[in-house]
Amino acid sequence: MQEEKTKFGFTNFAETWNGRLAMLGFAIGLATELLTGQGILQQLGLM
Repeated sequence: MQEEKTKFGFTNFAETWNGRLAMLGFAIGLATELLTGQGILQQLGLM
């Protein structure tokens, strides 16, 4: 019998994509702050 590999949960595949998307979000957040001159919290109206 062959084991089915799932793409949900704490797998290498999921963790790799989670890390990539986190880095992308961080880079977009920094770029937005540099372009607008306001922090993320100010943009969201929390400060």
